[in-house]
Amino acid sequence: MKFKFVSLIAFLFVINVSAGHHEHGDHHTKDGKSKEWLIKTLSTAAPSFIGDFASVATYDGKVIKEGTNGWTCSPGRPMPKEGYKDAQDTNASCADIEGFKWVEAYVNGTQPDMKRDAYIWMLHGDVGEDNRVSSLYGGNKENAIKMNHFIESGPHLMLMPKDTKTIENFTTDFTTGEPYQMFKGTPYAHLMIPFEGYYMFQPEAAPK
Repeated sequence: MKFKFVSLIAFLFVINVSAGHHEHGDHHTKDGKSKEWLIKTLSTAAPSFIGDFASVATYDGKVIKEGTNGWTCSPGRPMPKEGYKDAQDTNASCADIEGFKWVEAYVNGTQPDMKRDAYIWMLHGDVGEDNRVSSLYGGNKENAIKMNHFIESGPHLMLMPKDTKTIENFTTDFTTGEPYQMFKGTPYAHLMIPFEGYYMFQPEAAPK
């Protein structure tokens, strides 16, 4: 899991004024750049009771759909020139203001300062991450795979704790199917909570 948003502050102060219809996004598409596709795909990174009423923003912070519930769904990576190839390729997530405080701290390398724990939804999965503390901001994917540290996640929910000590006894092993800790020992330690289909992109990591 990695976030690289350009206009995080814009997300934190979005004024939500309207809602839209929620439909499940496709994992494969021939239309990965239209406004309609983006709204449908990004908003379905959360359950309908969140995504239906969330704002939707592009990677650079442009709000393309106003919401009403204080949540924002957005990509975690820039749009390629040819558009996103599918829902997973967007690295989409949905978070509220407290969640984006965590994201902002992660991106800037500062200490997260949240009023409470936060949750971030990623029901389309992500494009993969090295779970080692030494690779917080990237690393060699091939080496991470060889060392069994790399996980390309399917649908999941993340708990960003206000106090990382509250999750320090969770495992860091992502092959068990149970919630596991990512970035243990850092201010960005958080809990990954796998959903059905979590291992769809990396079946070799599924529990045996």
